[in-house]
This record gives sequence, structure tokens and C-alpha cells, in this order.
Amino acid sequence: MTETKWNNNPEITDDLVKEHGLSADERELMNKILGRTPTLTELGIFSVMWSEHCSYKSSKKHLKTLPTKAPWVIHGPGENAGVIDIGDNQAAIFKMESHNHPSYIEPYQGAATGVGGILRDVFTMGARPIANMNALRFGSPDHKKTRHLLSGVVEGIGGYGNCVGVPTVGGETNFHPSYDGNILVNAMAVGLADQDKIFLSAAAGVGNPVIYVGSKTGRDGIHGATMASAEFTEDSEEKRPTVQVGDPFTEKLLIEACIELMSTDMVVAIQDMGAAGLTSSSVEMASGGGVGFTLNLDMVPQREEHMTPYEMMLSESQERMLVVLKPDRVKEAEAIFHKWDLDFAVIGQITDSGNLTLKWQGDVVADIPTQPLADNSPEYDRPWVKTDAPDVINAKNVAAPNDIGAALLKIVGSPNLCSREWIWQQYDHQVMADTIQLPGGDAAVVRVHNTNKALAISTDCTPRYCYADPFEGGKQAVAETWRNVTAVGAQPMAITDCLNFGNPERPDIMGQFVGAIDGLREACTVLDYPVISGNVSLYNETNGTGIHPTPAIGGVGLLQDSSKMVTIAPKNDGEEIILIGETNGHIGCSEYLSVIEGREEGAPPPVDLHLEKKNGDFVRAQIQNGNVKACHDISDGGLFIALAEMTMASGKGMDISLNTGDIPMHAYGFGEDQARYVISTSCENAAAIMENAQKAGVRTEKIGTVGGKTLDVKDTFTISVDELLDAHASWMPNYMSSEV
Repeated sequence: MTETKWNNNPEITDDLVKEHGLSADERELMNKILGRTPTLTELGIFSVMWSEHCSYKSSKKHLKTLPTKAPWVIHGPGENAGVIDIGDNQAAIFKMESHNHPSYIEPYQGAATGVGGILRDVFTMGARPIANMNALRFGSPDHKKTRHLLSGVVEGIGGYGNCVGVPTVGGETNFHPSYDGNILVNAMAVGLADQDKIFLSAAAGVGNPVIYVGSKTGRDGIHGATMASAEFTEDSEEKRPTVQVGDPFTEKLLIEACIELMSTDMVVAIQDMGAAGLTSSSVEMASGGGVGFTLNLDMVPQREEHMTPYEMMLSESQERMLVVLKPDRVKEAEAIFHKWDLDFAVIGQITDSGNLTLKWQGDVVADIPTQPLADNSPEYDRPWVKTDAPDVINAKNVAAPNDIGAALLKIVGSPNLCSREWIWQQYDHQVMADTIQLPGGDAAVVRVHNTNKALAISTDCTPRYCYADPFEGGKQAVAETWRNVTAVGAQPMAITDCLNFGNPERPDIMGQFVGAIDGLREACTVLDYPVISGNVSLYNETNGTGIHPTPAIGGVGLLQDSSKMVTIAPKNDGEEIILIGETNGHIGCSEYLSVIEGREEGAPPPVDLHLEKKNGDFVRAQIQNGNVKACHDISDGGLFIALAEMTMASGKGMDISLNTGDIPMHAYGFGEDQARYVISTSCENAAAIMENAQKAGVRTEKIGTVGGKTLDVKDTFTISVDELLDAHASWMPNYMSSEV
């Protein structure tokens, strides 16, 4: 293409290229691919496709090392979402993605469109979404913006998910000052599809029509992907125009229309318009199929006047999809979308040119080879330095509290361990009538409709561990989802990840990323728990101050028989309480140290993955054979918090007697050693469990019985269940109702 002169096409200067987030080397590569200077539209396309958010240019070298395959994995990374085989020609399709920067700038719409976007990633592959999850991080409760951000994000998640009719079944929410200037909103969706009706994005068939469906294109979200690839500065509030605006009712119509369309044989390829909108969808479809697209931008449905090609291609307006259809089925497809009151427009066709060619008002305004644009995106091996491992804290050097019971009440009512009911009561977690384990347990459980099977879903990460030791923290994030899925009785199958870090151009931050990836890789390998989808979110920092490294993990497992699911609540008085795993009183990096001592220091608990697997496989087998009445993994806050949560869930007390050996009681009770569970069981089954454990080489210890109305730890404390419930339930409602 010769350089085209058209209205609003300015000179492509160094400053303009820099404003688009491209380096001098990247500009040189762009010009080489084109063989000339780009038009403004082409510059915009290269800018978003080569942004950190879309190209993973700082992370893909390391992402390639993650295990992604297993016999049950149908599609791993590279598609809109990952797909696993759950038997009976059925597949579970899931992914987690970030919407961090938009949610800080405009919390309601940022969170809402995060939910909408992840739902589209799932249903574009032919799945009906059945569950939403999330992983949220906010700044210190004392920070002036935290209350506003928490309120807006929760309202946005609920407002979108509730209206679209997909249950939000769980998640996690934590507070830390490192997120004061950059919150994290990670959204996860899970869907179900028949294995023989999974749709992919690679376009095919020269001459086939390219169809735009859904909502009209506006100017919202322009430069959204670019904004997500840069750190915040003082002017972040001025970036509101780059935040998308969502409409969950339109999304619901789009889901139904797409599922109806996919029930036919007319779809060749389909892709949602997510980050970078029409640009990413068209480039990914064309490059994935090794074909070209010619698009007539005059045909794009627009809700604003005088939109330019640049604006149309970079808009991130929501609820839009791009579809390649068989040419003789266009009218039939159009009728489906018009029935659902959605826009439907033929905007182009597949060519054999290998180029994305854009026409507007009679001019060619862009003509880019799609394969080099996608495949030759920059890949950097950023310099990095390993995070120095902190010293292990000897629990005997940490003073015991005067009153361990009072310490327990303080921790159970602290911002990071208090009840999240204020949050999840705003979500409809039972729409579709298949949610069989409500929020508040170890994992959400959703029935596979009209079957006895169920999916267990958990999101987890402990950023303070990752900050202290990214390698151990990365391992622990994976292991905790594996434990949580196991604790309800499910077989862990695969994970999706959402890797949130600061500026990768800083060697210390890049070192955190590399360490966490190494930990993820080792954990996924040993636990046979592959990564099948995910997202990387970098530049999560403000004015040079980064967040704690937060590699959030979404784990999914399968219950073949949902009737065997267990919860954390003991069922009957007289049940015996058994501690599974080895307790060493590891107090470093613990909630106890933070809440009671006001210290964030020390090495996190080491993660023995082989022990995790042995103990978890044992627990799951005992649940499946009916020996277990209740099960809870031990994580934040240690054994005492786990016991307290079980008593609060059931309303029943416990009489506990601990043999701590030479470990101080506060370290034994609040230490966060990994690979541990608490189970309750009937007296007659307790002996069988202990015998089975001995054969399996699993450490077990009877520590008490269920009954009464108090949590009574012999010679240590006695607290009523009502006291625990009051402490646990009060912090968040009081915080949200108090004056700023």
C-alpha cells in the first residue's frame, strides 16, 4: 500500500509513537514489517497488539515453561479460555483475567466490564457460563479511597453478574497498603459445553463473510489495553474515558444469541472483542487461520457520530463479537441476532492476502500483514535479580500473647480474616439453581446440570508469602487451590492464573515474576495440575511503588458424585476431630505476626509438594469413601482459625486438647504450616481413618470432639461460638457503614 493521505492522519512523529507506548526499537520493527511509515490507524493497531496486556512481551519467555498438558486437557493456553474433559462428552471451560487499572479509576464499571469480558471469553467457545468467581485486593482499610473502591467494585460485580443471570459463587478479598494506589480486580468464569461443539477463533475459507454482532461501537475504552500496560501516575484520575461501560442485559441477549447460533453448523470461527476490541479479534482470527481480512469500517455499527477508523479499531465497547460464517447462512444467522434485538452487520470477508486491510470512505486506511504483527511481536528477556530469601523466624523468639483467646478473637475479626458475607450477600450465588456449596467454604461447588457431577472452584493467593519469597509463594498459591478443591472431595484438574506484578523493567520486580513462575511450574508439575489459561497484568504500581506480587490462581476440580461433597461444618455432636499433616509452628509471614505483633517479616512456610500430594490424596480418598463428615484446610491464621471457622459454620462447639511438644502454644495454634487439614468424623470411622493414614504414611492426630457451645482448647482458652461469630461478622459491616 502506498502512503494514503486521509483526514485526521497526522505525521507519525517520535513523540506520537512514544505516546502509543512503543519504543524506538519497536517502531523500527513496525516500519520493517510495513515497509513504510504507518498511518495513524496502523500505529494504533501496532500499539495495542504489542502492548504488554495483549502481547505478553515481558512474560511470554517464562510463561512457555509452565506445564499445560494432561490427558484431560482439550485446549490449553492460546484460545479464549482453557478446556478440560469432565467425561460424558462434556467439557469445562474456564479462565481468569484482570481488570485492575479500570477498576481503580472507575470501580463500578471497571469491575462490571471485567465480569462481562471474562464471560465472553467462555461463551465464545460454545460454553454456557455456570459460575463467576473473583480475587480482589484493596489497599489499607485506613486509606481514604479503600471504602469507595471496595463498595464500587462489589456493586459492579454484583450488578453485572446478577443481571446477566450467572451466579457469583465465591472468591477472595484482602487488604494491604501495597494496593493503596493500584487495586486488583481479577475475574474468573466457568462454563460447560459439549466436547463436539467447542468453537475456536482461527478463521478459514477465502471469501467467507466476517460478521460483527452485539452492541454498537462507541468511543469508550479507547487505549484500554495500552492503559493496562503502564503504571499509574498522579493523572490516573484523568483516564476515565479509557474505562469501558457495560450492559449486562445486552450481554445476556448476546449469550443466548451466540449459543443459538452455535447450535447450528453455520459458524466457521468466532471471537469476542475484548482488550483492543475489533483490532485484537480480527488480527487473532486472521493470523490464527493464516488468512487475511478486508474490513469495510463504514459498515461497523456505531453509536456515536463521525468516528474515525482509529477510534473504531481501538474502541473497547462491550458486548461485541466477531464471527466468520458460511456464506450461504448469513440471512439465517441475521434472523437469530435480530430476534434477540442485537446488531448484525457484514463488515468484511476473508482474503488470501494475509493482510488486515481496512477501508473507510473509499480509502485504504490500514494494510498490515497479520502473521508478522502477531508472531513477531516483541519478546523480551528482561534483566532480573533473585529475591533474597528472608530469615526463618524461631517461634520461641516471638512472645506469646497474654491471652491467646483474645488474640484469636482479634485475628478472626481482622480485615483479612473476618466474614466476607457483606460482600457475597450482594451477589446472586444461586441463580440457575445448581450451586450446591455456598460462599464461605473452602471451594464453591456447582452441579453439572442434570447430572450427579459437580465442579469445585477456588481462587487463592497469599501475596505476603510471594513478597517474602516469590518461589515458595508461587508454590503455595497453587497448592492452596489444590487443597481447597480437595477439601470438598473433588479431584483437582487444572488451573487458570492471573499474574499481577509491578513494573517488569525493574530487575527486582522481574525477579519476583520469575521466582513465582518457577514456583507455579514446580507445583503444577508435582500436583499434576496443569495451567490451561490465564492472564498477565504488569505495571501494577503508582509513582514507582509496586503492589505485592500477586499470582492469583483459579483452580477447578471434578466431583464425580456430588452427593459425596463435604463442607467445613461438622454435623453432629460427638464427632471426632482429627488433625492431618505435620505441625511445626511456622510463625513467619503469618497473620498472627501481622495482626498481633504488627510485623510483616520472616520466611513464609515452606511448601513440600510431595507431602501436599500425599496428604491431599489421602483426605480426598477418605471423603470419597464416606468416612469424613466435614473437612477444612488449614491456611491463613493456622489451626486455631480453622477450628474457629468450623465451629462458626456449624454453630457447634469443640473440646480440643493439643500435644504441642516443645512448640509454644501460640505458634502451634497460629502457625501456618502447609499440607494440613482438619476433619471431623464419626467415632466408628475415626479408627478406620487413623489406620488408613498409618498405611499411607500420613501424619494424623485426634485432637478433640464436637459438642457444646464453646471452642474450648484445654488449658488455653474457652470462647463461646456466639463470641466468635460476633467478632467474625462485625468488622466489614461496621467498616462500610462508618463515615469516611
